[in-house]
Amino acid sequence: MNVRIFMASAVILSGLCLFSGCKPKNMNNAVSADAATKAFVPPGQYDEFYNFVSGGFSGQMAVYGIPSGRLLRVIPVFSVDPEKGYGYAEETKGMLNTSHGIVPWDDLHHPELSQTNGEIDGRWVFGNANNTPRVARIDLTTFRTAEIIELPNSAGNHSSPFATENTEYVVAGTRFSVPADDVNGDIPISTYKENFKGYISFISVGKEDGAMDIAFQLQCPGVNFDLARAGKAKSHGWFFFSCYNTEQANTLLEVNASQRDKDFIMAVNWKKAEEYLAAGKGRKVKTKYAHNKYDENTHTAVSEIREEVTVLDTRELKDICYFIPCPKSPHGCDVDPTGEYIVGSGKLAAVIPVFSFDKLQKAISDQAFDGDFDGIPVVKYEAALYGEVQKPGLGPLHTEFDGLGNAYTSFFVSSEVVKWNIQELKVLDRAPTYYSVGHLCVPGGNTRKPSPKYVIAYNKITKDRYLPTGPELAQSAQLYDISGDKMTLINDFPTIGEPHYAQAAPAELIKNNSVKIFKIDANKHPYVAMGEPAAKVVREGNQVHVYMTSIRSHFAPDNIEGIRVGDEVYFHVTNLEQDWDVPHGFAVKGAQNAELLIMPGETQTLKWIPDRVGIFPMYCTDFCSALHQEMQGYVRVSPAGSNLPIAFSTGGSQPESK
Repeated sequence: MNVRIFMASAVILSGLCLFSGCKPKNMNNAVSADAATKAFVPPGQYDEFYNFVSGGFSGQMAVYGIPSGRLLRVIPVFSVDPEKGYGYAEETKGMLNTSHGIVPWDDLHHPELSQTNGEIDGRWVFGNANNTPRVARIDLTTFRTAEIIELPNSAGNHSSPFATENTEYVVAGTRFSVPADDVNGDIPISTYKENFKGYISFISVGKEDGAMDIAFQLQCPGVNFDLARAGKAKSHGWFFFSCYNTEQANTLLEVNASQRDKDFIMAVNWKKAEEYLAAGKGRKVKTKYAHNKYDENTHTAVSEIREEVTVLDTRELKDICYFIPCPKSPHGCDVDPTGEYIVGSGKLAAVIPVFSFDKLQKAISDQAFDGDFDGIPVVKYEAALYGEVQKPGLGPLHTEFDGLGNAYTSFFVSSEVVKWNIQELKVLDRAPTYYSVGHLCVPGGNTRKPSPKYVIAYNKITKDRYLPTGPELAQSAQLYDISGDKMTLINDFPTIGEPHYAQAAPAELIKNNSVKIFKIDANKHPYVAMGEPAAKVVREGNQVHVYMTSIRSHFAPDNIEGIRVGDEVYFHVTNLEQDWDVPHGFAVKGAQNAELLIMPGETQTLKWIPDRVGIFPMYCTDFCSALHQEMQGYVRVSPAGSNLPIAFSTGGSQPESK
């Protein structure tokens, strides 16, 4: 099909959908009472799955229960969060450090759950920062961001993070090819083909503690990497990336990057890359990137700037990477549970190509190549192709698997999920979405062992679906029962924006390992106050350190005097509670950052610089007891240069001088 005709048809269809809402006649009854009972979770009962959903441009990750669709938590990752004090507390600011300084926002697209033996293990979930390239690791015992590593030589970290089947690595590709960090980047944009390169980062993950490190990077041709999946079972040791803009255009990509009938799937032999790395074939490249890690003992982030990374050049090391032609502007690149079938999803393609890992290996052995692209061999299309799914729909994006021999592909333009048989390449069922579905999630759908009960569609448009909320409508997820031959819509629920992709884990893997409190006697924070007798206020020049405790229902100290205009006041608040689910908040009038939210046994710090003379209330922001409203205190601020000494008290008639 001529690409211009296809694109025009897609635009017209999309326009008609938006204008009319693509609203089926029976939409209001799309979920029957019988189907709805399958999604109902009675009050007090738990969901079957945790669903980890990207927050997109919010920079956060959301956690929903499946099948209920109940929002359980929003995890701050790359963006400051005043609800939890993340990025505002002195202890967490370092988590957002980069080589550009503190970056308090990003664009999180792809959650990725850790695996062992090709199955979800419930230990960590990883997320990507698309804008300022970073990868984060979230600890699923605390549901908090534990580590963030910046990616050098990279821009537009969309193709990320994707885990190997034992989480040896999480892997990230660049959306925007750019000049390398160690060369002069002040060059004409028009020299793209000569000077812009794409990099693939292999981030090692500690087997026990999850600690991340950039093991090596692959320097690749200057194209756009989109999505990826690790091989599994027979294809373990390989990685597969979708690539577009093989035209190597640098302007108006909607036209100039849509010229070729086929772009590529890039197959990466990472075991071979490891061999070259061990043989010393890597080149040390000077760069700067941040590595941030949160210490649960000191309750503090430590950030360091690293200055070197090892790079393998795929043009010189010919047997690391191979290109497989794939129609057309591919987005999804997915590997079935057996590791044999690799599915490409060309956004502008009229078919779904399915490639065979065995045929790919034979093609490489036989050197069945059709030349090369920037030094990388191009495997002949037919030599690697298992077959094509004909007339599947309009705008295929992403595929997940049920482990029963079936695949589920989302279609953005025709707003549907299509079920098809992998071996027979036949369409088995179609289910409409409301509307313009992007990614899908089958719990475990990217692993060796999917849970073939649900598929969840994440939609970009919800026109006519929910109560209107001004010019920006809610975005949504829709839940389908796939336990039978036909897909049945049983629930939908609004999500935080943007629900780009998601993964789901059985609740049983995670819920019983959750941290409930931090033991107060294990608190190694340098400003911890182990009990009310340790509460004090100490002046060090123009810095004032308040060693404060919180417990139902008061602070100690709760009256402070001797603070001066312009002082840097650090409230180090230790939550003395040792009961589950009794956090305390802390805020002071005029603070220009946010509150603190302090978990039981934890210490967190709020920095405050008073800008005027007066009495400033402070209070608990998180409801903690029947006397929560009484949990407050006062700070007296005197003029700069005042000789009034530091004084503080709790329950006394007046503050004690110190």
